[in-house]
Amino acid sequence: MQSVFNAKPPSFITEEISEILKRERDLDGNMTELFSDRDQNFLMEHAGGRYIVKVSNPMEDESTLDLQDKAVDHISKIDPSIQVPKRMGPIIIEEKNGRSFMIRMMRYIEGSFLSDSELSKDGYEGMGIFLGRLTSSLHGFEHPGAHRKFHWDARQLDLMEDKLRYIESSNDRRMIEHFMNVFEKDIGPLAHRLRMSIIHNDGNDHNILVNDRGETIGIIDFGDMVYSYTVMDPAVCMAYINLNKEDALPHMAAMLSGYRSTYRLNDAELMSVVHLMCLRLCVTVLMASWRKRLFPENEYLVISEAPAWRLLKKMQCQDLNEWANKLTEHAR
Repeated sequence: MQSVFNAKPPSFITEEISEILKRERDLDGNMTELFSDRDQNFLMEHAGGRYIVKVSNPMEDESTLDLQDKAVDHISKIDPSIQVPKRMGPIIIEEKNGRSFMIRMMRYIEGSFLSDSELSKDGYEGMGIFLGRLTSSLHGFEHPGAHRKFHWDARQLDLMEDKLRYIESSNDRRMIEHFMNVFEKDIGPLAHRLRMSIIHNDGNDHNILVNDRGETIGIIDFGDMVYSYTVMDPAVCMAYINLNKEDALPHMAAMLSGYRSTYRLNDAELMSVVHLMCLRLCVTVLMASWRKRLFPENEYLVISEAPAWRLLKKMQCQDLNEWANKLTEHAR
């Protein structure tokens, strides 16, 4: 069955996008293609400012784009200080090679990617405060497009099991099964206490934006939004904080402390956050193993694969409940 994950991404060249925007918006400027996963992104610079131009995968559901746009509008209304990429004008529908593509112009947010910045402990606490405010701003937001089967939702273990066959090493497959089994054993009985809501679900270091003082100011790329465990958002962020650090506990604890100061977590959620972090890392390697076979030319698909495997191998030897207790104690 075709989806945004196995359908070939858009393949527009910069000249084509420039012509479309001249025709549809009477805009002219320099166009640069950016990295992307399953869509196609461009940066447009012209006299009136800068925009991000997003060409959606041909298999993208219109309700998913509506979910993103309405979520961004909701966040801006509840907490205008959170900088998010608002759509500028109506969606452009463009036909190419017998397929329809939805093209959106998004507001460009000034700032640096977290991946290009080095934060202090206070900076990580500020990031947690920001993410807690993001969660609070989405409280009560509902949209039917978020209730979906979605491969990047680490709560959906059945989708993870389905992709185990793409892992060549039997030891690696057993390692992923280990984390799934530990989650079901330790957190399964607590699952009824894990609150559910619509979450951003992709607070990684290429989506979080900071200013020149190391303060988190914005977040981009709402394409992975889904109705899932609310605590998944800090768990996803912790997974990426932990990827390339020898001792990430102080940074993770600072982020969690900031998050808890603006959005309170119950005991079950605090116990689950490390387990969910590990499940997200499992999803990362499973998605990379699957999709790099389909699109070997797209290096962005494997950007986190190697460090995710290293971290999983490290965490396999750890008591996750002990980690959760330690993290909670440090985050007080």
